[in-house]
Amino acid sequence: MATTSSTTTSSPNIRSLIPARIDRLPWSKFHTRLVMALGVAWILDGLEITIASNVGPDLTLHNTLNMSAGAVSDIAWWYLIGEVIGALFFGRLSDKLGRKNLFMITLGVYLVGSGLTACTPDGGHWFIFLYATRVIAGMGIGGEYAAINSAIDEMIPAKFRGRIDLAVNGTYWAGAILGTVVTLWALNHVDAAWGWRVAYFVGPVLALCIILVRRNLPESPRWQIMHGRQVEAERTINEIEQQVSATRGPLPPVDESKELEIHPAAQIGYVTLLRTLFRVYPGRSTLVAALMITQSFLYNAIFFTSSLVLEYFFHVKATDTGYYFFAFAAGNLLGPLTLGRLFDTIGRKKMISSTYITAGLLLVITAVLFKQGDLTATTQTICWAVVFFFASAGASAGYLTASEVFPLEVRAKSIAVFFAIAQLFGAFGTHWYGHLIGNGTDRNSLFLGYMVGAVAMILGGVAAIFFGVNAEGKSLEDVATPLSVIGKPSEASSS
Repeated sequence: MATTSSTTTSSPNIRSLIPARIDRLPWSKFHTRLVMALGVAWILDGLEITIASNVGPDLTLHNTLNMSAGAVSDIAWWYLIGEVIGALFFGRLSDKLGRKNLFMITLGVYLVGSGLTACTPDGGHWFIFLYATRVIAGMGIGGEYAAINSAIDEMIPAKFRGRIDLAVNGTYWAGAILGTVVTLWALNHVDAAWGWRVAYFVGPVLALCIILVRRNLPESPRWQIMHGRQVEAERTINEIEQQVSATRGPLPPVDESKELEIHPAAQIGYVTLLRTLFRVYPGRSTLVAALMITQSFLYNAIFFTSSLVLEYFFHVKATDTGYYFFAFAAGNLLGPLTLGRLFDTIGRKKMISSTYITAGLLLVITAVLFKQGDLTATTQTICWAVVFFFASAGASAGYLTASEVFPLEVRAKSIAVFFAIAQLFGAFGTHWYGHLIGNGTDRNSLFLGYMVGAVAMILGGVAAIFFGVNAEGKSLEDVATPLSVIGKPSEASSS
């Protein structure tokens, strides 16, 4: 086995081939296990959001929590606040303490928070307890977004990174489908006082199983070597190579020209990070902000109000809106799964810009048909499914972009910052669209909302045309030079 890291008595610097060793690996059972264990974060988020939305009406009953409709609607808001707090707090810790430490902690935080939600006492003012547990669960999931995106990107070989990231982010909708199935069963076959609790317990049970799998995953050797832990990094990469070669045979040779000279950098706080992002990487920061904000605004606005649109404008019974959701979620799930490979072959800029712009244009057509009254509940849902087939692939690529275009040392914090900003815009979209729906008599107001969402997505696509980064097939170190690497030109100068 070739030695990949060394130091000399005259220099504290480290010379390493670890990134090159990771990127030349063929796909193996190790990578499949890694993706399955870490990718569950998005399934859990989709599960949580869907369950909270579907059990809301039951929480207004006298034999449950006896909450008002307004109090129920605030559940999603508190979960969102928790996600923002968790992303920022755990994102910084992930860059400081390592990916593995954090993706174990964040899953544990989610498990505790969601488990406590299911144990909320009935009646009185216990809804405050419910809100607090929603914040805790949201913190866990928010932290997952920062730590998991970083870990997956750093341990997946470069040629697979795009399609894997899109597929993993797209599994949010697998969680949403699972959440719909769970709530339809629980609310129709379990007494109302217990049905919503059973639904909320599904997430913690799944998380508990995944924690056992995650315990055996390694730390990111990229993170270890960039933080000066060359002995640990060498041990980790050797273990990974042994697992891969055990199922795939002899490994390809390492490109010696990819050796990096590393001088571990100091930790960077959020204030310094923001200065770095917008001064050193203005184009990339503009790109990521545009992609994350526009997709979050559109998704939150339409997803969280879709059942109200079906109920108020198409007179679908509230108990039946979940069935229409299956088609909506299927379109969102299939987009990243079927288009993901193209982001690695055709390229990031072309695919991100085309998916965003296509989704925006299709939404314009859908909005016009909606305004004219030419759609039924079924055709409206089909239109949404087609729009979000493209929008979901683009949105997943937004997270991919945020996780690969900034240096390793600030990767998790960068994801956290843009995730938090995007979620705030998403919350505004949900609130605004809810008011546009009103009592379901004015199609013109909601038409305006759809047009604003469409224009937002088109602008995100335009940003990708001008500021997009051709990261397909490239090592992360070639896309964004780590702060710890010396003697290697930075990609930031032109973007």
